[in-house]
Amino acid sequence: MTDFCVTKSPAETVNLVKDAVMSGSLTGALIDEYTNDGVTVLVFDKHYYRAGNRLTLTVVIDTYFGKTHIHAVGGGGGEGLFRFDWGASNSFEDCVRNALRMYAIQ
Repeated sequence: MTDFCVTKSPAETVNLVKDAVMSGSLTGALIDEYTNDGVTVLVFDKHYYRAGNRLTLTVVIDTYFGKTHIHAVGGGGGEGLFRFDWGASNSFEDCVRNALRMYAIQ
């Protein structure tokens, strides 16, 4: 799970996240984008070979506290009872953090 704030507007943040997840990826796709009352929810899907299946990434972008806030969580990876995904869901989340790193508020 990833939580942080950035200096970009929500619209700019949405575009940066979409570009980061889908650019340079043959298997990354935006499944759904929903915006209502200042909150945008993005749901992505991507195949990870090390996890052996597809993972999802859900990103919520809001400005409830006067700053653009990002919450991202990856899931769905791994096989078997314990769903061990070899770090693929964390890697999927990291692509959001890496795309917005230079705009992050400490």
